[in-house]
Order: sequence, then structure tokens, then C-alpha cells
Amino acid sequence: MNKNIVHLLYDYLIELGISESFARYLNLVGLILAMLFLVGILDFIIKRVIRKTSIFFARKTKTNLDDIAITNKLPSRLAHIFPLLLALELIPVVFTDFEYLGSMVLKVGAIIGIILILNIVESILRSLRDYLKKRPGYSDKPIDSYIQVFMIIGWILAILTIFAIITDTTIWKFVTALGAASAVLLLLFKDTILGLVASIQVSMNDMVRIGDWITFDKYGADGDLIEISLATVKIQNFDKTITTIPTYALITDSFKNWRGMQESGGRRIKRALIIKQKNIKFLTDKEIEKLKKIQLISNYLNLRNEKITNYNQENNIDKTLLLNGQNLTNIGVFRKYIDSYLNNHSALNTKMTMMTRQLAPTPQGIPIEIYVFSSDKRWQNYEYIMSDIFDHLLAAVSYFDLEVYELPTSLQKDDA
Repeated sequence: MNKNIVHLLYDYLIELGISESFARYLNLVGLILAMLFLVGILDFIIKRVIRKTSIFFARKTKTNLDDIAITNKLPSRLAHIFPLLLALELIPVVFTDFEYLGSMVLKVGAIIGIILILNIVESILRSLRDYLKKRPGYSDKPIDSYIQVFMIIGWILAILTIFAIITDTTIWKFVTALGAASAVLLLLFKDTILGLVASIQVSMNDMVRIGDWITFDKYGADGDLIEISLATVKIQNFDKTITTIPTYALITDSFKNWRGMQESGGRRIKRALIIKQKNIKFLTDKEIEKLKKIQLISNYLNLRNEKITNYNQENNIDKTLLLNGQNLTNIGVFRKYIDSYLNNHSALNTKMTMMTRQLAPTPQGIPIEIYVFSSDKRWQNYEYIMSDIFDHLLAAVSYFDLEVYELPTSLQKDDA
């Protein structure tokens, strides 16, 4: 730029008789105002042009990536680049008579440029994050963790560059000086480093996904995983509270992921009825005839009783004592009834494991355990199905001359 133009105001003030020192400062103020005006006008124009252009193309294109970029202010931040470049070009000219002050302002401009670049990178990464989260293949991935890693790296590089600009040194010299303090840095960023490693392992091993139902007993968490970031994992419990746990806890502590159940054909029901031992007995012919009226086991009783009778007759078994030979028991028939009932239950998945088994005796009685899978995996419906099954079985116990164990109560003692 022509030096005469730069000193135009200065020359005019000298002609008016103002001192050279004061005229130089006034000339500087005028040049600064002129530069700010030019930069402001350019910023205003470019910002409007880029914004309108980006909105125009966003409406024309089918992809929503450009819409997300506008939401994350990417076009408006890009618009600041050209005015900043103009300001950096004009600063040496404006501060021609104040070289030291000009160098300081130039450093400030460079620092602003670094921050602007960092903001642009942040907008790009956030736009990419929001776009990928809407894609089916990435919606359950810990994208936030990776974005945070890139931003941490960006901030570290930006801070190093700013220090290098302020101290008039190179980044490498500054990094070398920080080498001695590496142990302190590792201590300060311990959780961040552990979180980064955990995020990578969780993603590579597909341990958890966004939306998974997980149970973390150590932290009292039981609900849906809603966010995985670099430092923390957020779980929305079923009572709508939020539990926050460290990300690295996913690889250092034990937790239960219910995804396998949700992706399978059913949800497991595993519960036992505890039968009083004193009520277990062999069945007489009269009692068997009575139980044949129960339709679910009538065919079984006919066939089984016929085989037992033939065996006892062929082997000349003395049936004056019921213990001798082969016999049906009320608890065995009850187990068979449970099997038949479960196999005929419309809400159970018969293609998965269905089992009624007798567990080891306990001081309370004999546990008869039901091990089946409900077809409906939704929590509310699952609980209803399980309750419906045990409502029926609890009511059916008495038809087999059996009783379910209950702790004695004061009322029972009084009645006794």
C-alpha cells in the first residue's frame, strides 16, 4: 500500500499544526477504525452470502449432512476466515509507525486465527457426529468418545501453537521442554487416557452399544445406556434417574448386558415353587382315578399307570404295601402337569429350553423350578406372563394334595 495513503491523516494533522507525536497516534487510531470497518463490512457480506448459499443448497440436496452443518454453525464460522486474512494483511500496514505494537497485535490475530480454526474443526466433527448418529450402522457406537479425543488433541496442539507464538519459539522446542513434565501430564490425564483405551476396546469388542440395557451392580445402575463419552458413561435407570460411571469401568469391572436376551427369541423365566416335604406321597389307585379328571395329564396317567400295573403283575409285586414295586407320586405327577401346562401356554417359546426340574431338598422343602422363555420380551408383558403362570400353579398345587411352604405366622400359631 502506498505510504502516502497510510500517512494521509498524519500529513493533514501536521498541516493543522498538531504535534508529530500526537498526530502519529491519531493517524493510528484512524487506520485502526478504517481497518475494522473494512473487515466488518467484508465479514458481514461474506457471512450473508455463505449462509444464504448454504441454505439454498441444503434445500436442494437429498442428504441431511448440509442441514446438520448449518445447525452446527459451520458456514458462519467459515465466513470469518477471509475477514481475518484481510486483517492479518492490513495489520503491518496500519502499525507501520509502531512496529513493536504491530507485532503484538499480529500475534493476537494469529491466536484468534488458531481459535477460529479450532472452532471450524469442532463444527465439522460435531456435524459428522450428528450425521453418523442418524445412520443405522453408527447409532449405537461411542462416537462422542472419538470426537472428544480429536478435540483434546486439537486443543493441545492449539495451546502449544499459541505458546510458541507468544514466546517466539518453535512448537518442537516447547514440546521438548514439556518432556520433563510428562509424568505429571500422565497423572493429570489418567482418566482421559483410560477412557480413550476403554472406548476403543468397547467399540472393537462390541461390548456395549447405545440403547443397550445393562446392569452395573457396583454403581447401582440398571437401565438403558444413553451416552458413551471419553470420561463417563450415562445410564438411564428404569426409575428415570441417571447414573454416571467412568468409561474405563466397562473394562475393569463386571456388568451384565441384556442385549443377548433382547436379540434372542425369548426372555428367561426361572423361578421355583417350594413344596412341603411332609405332603409328598405315593398315589393310590383311587387317587390316580381322581387325577385322571385333569385333562392335561389324563392320557399320561392312563399310559403310565397301565405300564406300572403290568410291571407289578409280571414281577409278582406285593402291593398290600404301597411302597413295593413301581408307583406314581403326587409330586411327580405335579411335575408332569407343569410340563404339560407350560407346553400348552401360548405366551411361551416352545423352541427354546422348557424344563421343570426338582432341585436339592432344602430346610424349607423341595424346590420345583420352572425354566422357560417367554415369547414377549417387553418387561411389563414378561412380568404379566410370569405372574400368570405362577398364579395358576399356586392354585393347582392343592389338587395334588401338596402344599407350598410358608413361614409360620403368629395367626397360624394361634389357630394351632
